Formats: sequence, C-alpha cells, structure tokens
Amino acid sequence: MLQFIVSIVLFFVLFFGISFILNMLLRKTWIMSFVYPIIVLLIVDDFPVSNYFSDPITSISSVWNKFFILTTMDVFILLFGFIGTLTSGFVIRMLRKNGYRMF
Repeated sequence: MLQFIVSIVLFFVLFFGISFILNMLLRKTWIMSFVYPIIVLLIVDDFPVSNYFSDPITSISSVWNKFFILTTMDVFILLFGFIGTLTSGFVIRMLRKNGYRMF
C-alpha cells in the first residue's frame, strides 16, 4: 500500500514538473496534456516504438488489450500523472493571468 501512495505522488509530481517546464519553454499551456496519452502508450507496451510503424495493426491491438489487463492501482497511478499535467496547465494559466511574463 505504501508503494501505491508513493507511486501516485511520484507520478503527479513528475508529470507536473515536466509539464510545467515544457509549458514555460514552449509557451503552449496544454501541450503535455495532449502528449501524455502517447507517454502512457510507451509505459504500457513492451515492444519497441518501431513496431508502431512497421506493424501498426498488431501493435495497437496489443496495447489496447494490455489496457484492459491493467489493474485498478495502475490506472490510478497513470490517472494521477494526467492530473499532474492538467494541474500544471492551470497553474501556468494562473501565473500568466497574474502578470508573470516568464510564464
């Protein structure tokens, strides 16, 4: 149970930080929220990325089947990573609204 809680906090903080930095550098508020599903694909699959280009039908169906095999804890961990990206977007918007030009 302790690993589950630490994993949730770790994914939230990790993706919040990555998203915050990307938002600052690229000046696109929601860029990481759109990239996150691709990152989840790379986390869930167990084959090289080149398989998506060489054999896309088999690769996508394999990943789709693995999504249904994920446990509830895995889904919550990945969900909190996505919540971290969304929180970062809202924080960046709030900072820009309050006049911080850097953001």
